[in-house]
Order: sequence, then structure tokens, then C-alpha cells
Amino acid sequence: MAQIIEKHKVTIFYTTPTAIRMFVKYETEILKKYQFNSLRLLGSLGEPIDESTWLWYFKNVGKERCPIVDTWWQTESGGILITSLPGIGRFKLAFTGLPFPGIKADILDEKGKSCPKNKEGNLVILSPFTPGLLRGIYKDPKKYLETYWSQYGKKVFFTSDLAYKDKNGLIRIVGRVDDVIKVAGHRITTGELEAAVNLSPDVTECAVIGIPDEIKGEVPVIFAVPSVALTNEGGENLKKELIDQVRKEIGPIALPKEVYLVEDLPKTRSGKIMRRILRKIFVGEELGDLSTLANPESIEKIKKIIKK
Repeated sequence: MAQIIEKHKVTIFYTTPTAIRMFVKYETEILKKYQFNSLRLLGSLGEPIDESTWLWYFKNVGKERCPIVDTWWQTESGGILITSLPGIGRFKLAFTGLPFPGIKADILDEKGKSCPKNKEGNLVILSPFTPGLLRGIYKDPKKYLETYWSQYGKKVFFTSDLAYKDKNGLIRIVGRVDDVIKVAGHRITTGELEAAVNLSPDVTECAVIGIPDEIKGEVPVIFAVPSVALTNEGGENLKKELIDQVRKEIGPIALPKEVYLVEDLPKTRSGKIMRRILRKIFVGEELGDLSTLANPESIEKIKKIIKK
């Protein structure tokens, strides 16, 4: 990545938070020999970006001079709908920004009312709609209507993402609606749990899944990739540190049932972590088609760690 930027004088670098966390694994000293003078803009897409990843990206790749344009869009939208425009802003750590000019977005509760500032709710797109939202699903118009237009009626596009606004109207994406863990009646997103874990400088990346629990309904399980090799004692200390971090940032209701330290997480070739596969590994379900994985060898290693 660094060599390509330097050799070809790349001006815009656009990647995923998962890929950025992969870069964190490498010593920062390696990046110091690259100045990235040609870069003028950094981009993020594909999943919510947490504070520590944002800062590392800003300092070590952008050299504290390149703005980071976090972008929210979906395949269904056909283009970026929410972002901080370069030169206009406002830029805020880990926030995606404002709706693109001509786009009207809101955060609604389950009853369809706009959520107050800093309260999580469902991200929706309101009329006028971009043409990309109206193309439907190939050979399945019923599924298209049920997935995107049934939650609040046919005048509101339901994105299936959780988000909230700050006092200035800037939007922060929290995660997918279906990535919510219901612990003893409390709704906790995997995104906020992962953000809490990623605050640890000893973790390069992590994934959180919800697993069934007879008493609480669901409980979180953390899979974390340490930044350095650890002894058994060091590993146990890191697990305790991560549990304490979750307690501090979210509260005791969100404490994980297990913390697993792994070498790598199963990812697609585009860098997306396959949490669905982690969940299936844990509960013993058939994994299905793994042809899209960039690192299928990680599966067996994770299975062995879980069985210990």
C-alpha cells in the first residue's frame, strides 16, 4: 500500500476500517520512511470507524494534514448519501457527517418519531429519493418492499442501520440493526462493543457476536487480535483489561461471556469481517460457502481456540 502511494503519487486513498486496523499490526516505524506527500484526502467506507482507528489513520497515513472523509452509502443507494465534504466539513472524529446535498436523512425511533440528539435510532432516507433507491431487487420485488419500505410505510426508506446525531446534526453510524444484541432486555450494538474494545492499544482489531443464553437471552462474545504476541499470563491480563474496558465504557450489562484472543479474523477479500461465520463456529452450525473468504485458514485456528 505504502509503496503504491509513493511510486504512483496517489492523491486519494479510500479504504475500510478493517483494512486500516490490519495496517496497525505493522510497526509504525515502517511507515515513518514514507512521507505520503502526494496524499491530499483520505476516505473510509464499508463499516463504522472507531475513534482509535480514525486517529491512527489521520496521524500515520495522513500525517495530520489530510482530512478523512468517512462515507455512508449502500449498494442499494448507488452512491454516497452521507459524508463530510472535503473543504466544507464539518469534520468530527468518527462521525460520518451530514447528508449529501439533495439528500434528506433522519433518525427515527420504533414509532416513527425523530430521535433527540445523541439518542440512537434507525437511520432512514426521506423524499425526494435518489434514483438508485428505486431500482428494486432483481426478480424479487416483494422482498425489496418488505426490506426497505415496510418499517415506516412507503414514504420512508429504511436503511437497517443504527445511528445518532450530535447537537450540530452530524450523523454517526453505530452499526446494523441486525447486529444488535439483546442482553436481559437491553439493546446493545456490536459496533459500540467493538469500539470499546478497540480503545485498547494492545488490540489491533476485534469482532463481537451475540450468542444465545438461557438467562439473559443473548450475551456478547469478543474475538480480539492482540497487537503483539503474548504469554499465557499476558493473554489473561489482556482479557481482563478488555472486560474492564467494556464495563467502563458501556456498563456491567454488556460484559462478555468469553474473550478469545486470535491471530486473525475471517474476512472477505474486500476486508469485511464475517461475524456471521464467527457466530456459526461458536454455536456449531454449518458454515456454508466460504469461497468469498480471503483467509479461510483462520477458521480452523479459531475453532481450536474455542475448544480449549
